[in-house]
Amino acid sequence: MSDIREILSKDNFTHSEIVKLLSTEKDDRSLLFEAAAATKTKYIGNIVFFRGLIEFSNICSKNCYYCGIRKDNRKASRYNLSDEEIFEAARFAFESNYGSVVLQGGEVEGEAFTLRMEGLLRGIKQLSDGRLGVTLSLGEQKPDVYKRWFDAGAHRYLLRIESSDRDLYYKIHPQNNTHRFERRLQALSDLRTAGYQVGTGVMIGLPFQTLDHLASDLLFMKEMDIDMCGMGPYIEHADTPLWNFHDGLLPIEERFNLSLKMIAILRLMMKNINIASATALQAIDPIGREKALKIGANIIMPNITPGKYRDDYKLYENKPCTDEEASDCKNCLEARIHLSGNKIGYDEWGDSLHFKSRKEEA
Repeated sequence: MSDIREILSKDNFTHSEIVKLLSTEKDDRSLLFEAAAATKTKYIGNIVFFRGLIEFSNICSKNCYYCGIRKDNRKASRYNLSDEEIFEAARFAFESNYGSVVLQGGEVEGEAFTLRMEGLLRGIKQLSDGRLGVTLSLGEQKPDVYKRWFDAGAHRYLLRIESSDRDLYYKIHPQNNTHRFERRLQALSDLRTAGYQVGTGVMIGLPFQTLDHLASDLLFMKEMDIDMCGMGPYIEHADTPLWNFHDGLLPIEERFNLSLKMIAILRLMMKNINIASATALQAIDPIGREKALKIGANIIMPNITPGKYRDDYKLYENKPCTDEEASDCKNCLEARIHLSGNKIGYDEWGDSLHFKSRKEEA
């Protein structure tokens, strides 16, 4: 039995075994992908759930070194959708039977913002007669804010750690009170306490990042007992401080392949969580998202942000589908998902089976 087959036969992986899996090439990589695909089929099935993505504002208080909408990027064209534009996008998702939406924006704190989000959540629930599920991705907030939003109708929250290694975290973020690693960790705990299905994730192929870092990231997610994950390749942005290191990055194809391996390994480690197929994969490979669905991912996020704003929510270069309207994205993804051998779970929240099983055991 080859080393890879022996590792794949186990229920749990050590740090060194994960590094070995991340290092696989050719036939060994195919074995990894086949094992992950079989695990997905057994524990999740071949259903893909839609999350209509509403990128409602690119105004942000953070200065993360990798991000195109960082506060100090004076070249970014700022926008903030009106409530009616957000409701219109949510209505499209509801009428298209998506089942869920994601409200994503730059990190903003304050009572006015908290109140606005409460109103938006209640409005989305009202227009859909309570049928639309809502995921939030709005960064770090106070514990009572998370609870208020949960009580207003949100039930899933994605807060990416970006790197679980403290030293690497501060190489990609400023080291100050606005960007504290410890607060990021605490926020993930606060979300769980508030009742959310909790998701996190990392960027793959960052400057200074090693396979050891990535192996530790996967073990971190396992230890955190997350319910869902959104992770994908790091794609550099010219108007950010990390651009200064772009000449030393892994080739873009290697970052793509490493991202697929991360998804596959996580599926083997956490068999019944939700794993998103990141849009950034398609920025590298035209069928990148479909490849992720084949080897472990089960969530996809059609962009339903009004088309005129999409190019301004530019976290990285070469973002795909910025010239499409919501209906174009829907039709395209439907065809792509069927070609990947999956079917779409329309009009379903597609909640994490991992979350459900943990709640039942509690």
